[in-house]
This record gives sequence, C-alpha cells and structure tokens, in this order.
Amino acid sequence: MRALVTGVAGFIGSHLAERLIGIGVNVIGIDSFTDFYPRKVKEYNLSRLNYQPGFSLIAGSLLQLDLAQFLEETDYVFHLAAQAGVRSSWGKSFSIYSENNVLATQRLLEASKEFKIKKFICASSSSVYGDTEDLPMREEGKVRPISPYGVTKLACEHLCDLYYKNYNIPVVSLRYFTVFGPRQRPDMAFNIFLRTILEDKEIIVYGDGEQTRDFTFVSDIVDGTIAVINSRVEGEIFNLGGGSRISLKKALAIIEKTVKSNLKVRCIESQKGDVKDTFADTSKARKMLGFLPKVGVEEGLAREFEWIKEAKEKNII
Repeated sequence: MRALVTGVAGFIGSHLAERLIGIGVNVIGIDSFTDFYPRKVKEYNLSRLNYQPGFSLIAGSLLQLDLAQFLEETDYVFHLAAQAGVRSSWGKSFSIYSENNVLATQRLLEASKEFKIKKFICASSSSVYGDTEDLPMREEGKVRPISPYGVTKLACEHLCDLYYKNYNIPVVSLRYFTVFGPRQRPDMAFNIFLRTILEDKEIIVYGDGEQTRDFTFVSDIVDGTIAVINSRVEGEIFNLGGGSRISLKKALAIIEKTVKSNLKVRCIESQKGDVKDTFADTSKARKMLGFLPKVGVEEGLAREFEWIKEAKEKNII
C-alpha cells in the first residue's frame, strides 16, 4: 500500500506518517515548509521519518508541483497541508489562506480524479462551526465560521463534497478539535504556555479563561484518521474530539500541577475569530469508525511538557 500525506512535516502530519510506516504503508510526504513557523521545527518533526526506508519527502507546494506523478500508484491521500491559525487569517494574510487551503485542495482533488484513489481524507477543523450554543457540535448542525480560516476550511469540505458527487472521489472530511501533544505548533496555546513557564515569564490568556475547548491528543487524532481507511465510509464528515472539554482556567490548573510550579497569568481582551466553546459529538465517528479517544488532558499535557523540555534543550523551539 502507498499513501500520500500532505503537510507531512507538520504537527499532525509527521505523527500520521510515522504510524502509517509502522503498519507497513509506504509514504510519500509533501511539505512546502512555509515560514509560518521556523523550518528547524518541522525538520525536527521529521527526524524519525528520514531514516525509514518506506518514506520519501517531497519539498514543494501543492500549488506548483505536478501532483499526478505522486498519485499514479497511490492508494490513500491524507490531505493535512493547510495554512493554520485563526487569528492570523484576517486582512492581507487572507490571500495566503485562500491559496494554501482552498486552491491547494482543489488542485489535489482535480489531480486525484484521474486515478483510482481508494480514499481521500481531508483534515478539516472545529472552526467551521463558529460560535454556537448548540452543544455538543454535531456534523449535521449549523456551520457558521467566525474567522477567515474557518471559512477556508469549510470551503475545502464543500470542494470535497463536489468532487465526491461529480467525480466519485471517495472523500471523507475530518473535523479535528483542538489537537495537542508532542510537536504541537509553536503558535498553539499549550506550546506557548509550557515554553513561557520554562522561561519563567507571564502567561497571557486571551479572554477571561472561562472559554472551553474539547482537547484531543494527537495519537487519538491519528487513530481516528487511520480508521477511515479501514472502513467503507465515503462522502462523510466526522468530528474527532477527545471528550475532554474543559475551560482554559481548568487547563491552566492542570498545567500548574504538571510543572509543579505556581503560574503567573494575565488575562487580556479576547481576539477576533476565537470561539467561546467547542465540544464534539463523536457518536457518528464512534459508530462508523470505531473512534474511541484514549488519552486525557492530564496525561497528554505531561507528554507534551516532556517534549517541550527536550526541544528547548536542543534549541529547536
């Protein structure tokens, strides 16, 4: 079997590729190494993969590469490449998001329709739901993103649906909920908080800290993603959430316990595009994919903290 993983040098993509190699799937990984965060972080993410005989890396953009050459003998496409970040998606930066998220997805789908792909899995986001009081968030519920980033991810879902209905590409879109763990992106909250603690600085919280998130450990996300290729589902959307919905204040209390240190925290005004709450209804994924998250916030944060310390010692972050 062969899989194409886009965004392979990223947080989730590198974990996914490692798991695929571990179960005997050959992986072609594509990554454009954008400057959203330092390249050395992504290279560190790939350090275990680079020595695997079943792995090959293509450094390039989905907007420019001749994608057909990577799809001809590919069984599964895992499309994780995207311009991430809710807060940075406003203003002049939006063109980057529309190109790297929407146009890149369209190009990959367009190329895929010429080949017999067994499954095309697109990584989406809980950001498509926006602010809603209809909790937990259900796949068939309303989607009203409140950030440009969320709009682009919803557009990607619609493109997948169009290519499924018109060209029979067996697509599945997965809405990831607040993923954390080792290799978490440097712009994400837990990574920032843990680095700030090690530097003995003040933690800045946007909002009052009462906002809640359904935190999902990266290995559970990988489990749910790979479960798709072992199923017969296509043309579907699934929530992948960890079932650990807690407030940011509660998360900080867990961090304080994890690092065994009193935290210095200051709350400031919330940011445009940040939703108040996320909470995934994962009953559909549980029923159709057998998805059952295993790692809670306390255990997951402890693992992420160990990785943060190691990466800082090596001057990676």
